[in-house]
Amino acid sequence: MARSLELGPGDEVLGTDHEYGAQDRTWRFLARERGFTYINQPIPVPVTSTDAFVNSLWEGVTPRTRVIFLSHVTSPTALIFPVEAVIKRTRQAGILTVVDGAHAPGQIPLQLDNLGADFYGGNLHKWLCAPKGAGFLFARQEVQHLLKPLVVSWGYEAEIPGASKFIDQFEWTGTRDIASFLSVPAAIDFQQEHDWEKVRQACHELVKEAQERICALSDLTPLSNESWYRQFCSIPLPLMTDCDALKTRLYDEYQIEIPLVRWNDHKLIRISIQGYNNRQDVNKLLKALQKINKNGNGNK
Repeated sequence: MARSLELGPGDEVLGTDHEYGAQDRTWRFLARERGFTYINQPIPVPVTSTDAFVNSLWEGVTPRTRVIFLSHVTSPTALIFPVEAVIKRTRQAGILTVVDGAHAPGQIPLQLDNLGADFYGGNLHKWLCAPKGAGFLFARQEVQHLLKPLVVSWGYEAEIPGASKFIDQFEWTGTRDIASFLSVPAAIDFQQEHDWEKVRQACHELVKEAQERICALSDLTPLSNESWYRQFCSIPLPLMTDCDALKTRLYDEYQIEIPLVRWNDHKLIRISIQGYNNRQDVNKLLKALQKINKNGNGNK
């Protein structure tokens, strides 16, 4: 999608300093090729309010800003960004919005028509429980003409055009395995049949408990209150923590696989709770952290 946008010298794409590394690399790659500027606007933590967030982001907007790119739910900091409030302001300013929704579907309510993003990409294998490879790209009808297919195939200049030229060009790309896409309705049905909103709430309560216990262990302030996260949360660790050593010890000694994140001047442990996790998992993590903490800094 980013390759399709006609950006060049003098243009700016504004993101935040919470974005996923692969996405940052995509924008920087294109910026070097085409001469536009990609900017990561700092969003300070702890986050406090929607207005404070939007104001912080808008400090990076200039007359040259053509696109605002941001995560719906961030990867390093696990925060739910108030994208709807951002989109309302970008629409008034005539700025395109590109939203990375990798962690949103299945974790938080999502109504794309109401959200109003120009472009929205989402993964369905994370929180919706579909297989890897299941995902989607949404484009508002008014901006679909801006997108060019990466693969030019039979859908381009379709012999039997469908109702949407956009769907023709992007859906029919030749031979490919569509099994993961076909599984998505079953994943949706599964969550509906098992009252997944209740499951999500139980997961949230367990994440909240884990954050409180880890922050009590480290005596550090959370990145946000509970309204800014849902089923996963990034929790501060002491700055002297050796993340590599801690990750290795958690895996080798306790069989715990968990992301240890270096983000700006912070070191974070990111805990994710899905329907198959329980309090025993959290207790095991806390006991391991307590034992390792006695030795100091995650080192042996």
